[in-house]
Amino acid sequence: MSTSKILKWVSGGLEALLGIPLIGASIIIGFLWFPLVIMLALHIVTLVFTRKEGGSTVGSILGIVTSCIAWIPFVGMIMHILTAIFLMIDAAKSNKETDDTIRPVV
Repeated sequence: MSTSKILKWVSGGLEALLGIPLIGASIIIGFLWFPLVIMLALHIVTLVFTRKEGGSTVGSILGIVTSCIAWIPFVGMIMHILTAIFLMIDAAKSNKETDDTIRPVV
C-alpha cells in the first residue's frame, strides 16, 4: 500500500471522528480548535504525497478547505463528513498501474 493511501485512510478516519456531532465538537472545542490545525497539516502532507504519486487530490484539497472553515458549527460538521467520504472512497480505489508495480506478476 502506498504512503498516500495510508495517509488518506488515516485522515479520512480522523475526519469521520470529527464529523460525529457531539463527539467531534467536544474534541475541537475541548482542545481549543487545535485539532483543526493538526488536520490542516495532515491534509497538506497527504496532498504532497498524493501529488508525488500521481493520485487524486480532491479529498486532500477538500480537507484543507474543511480545516479552514470548520470552526463554523454546523458547516464544519457537514464538511468533516463530506471530506471523510471523499478521502475514504479515494483511498479504497484500486490503481491498476500502482498495484502492478508493487506486486510481482507471476
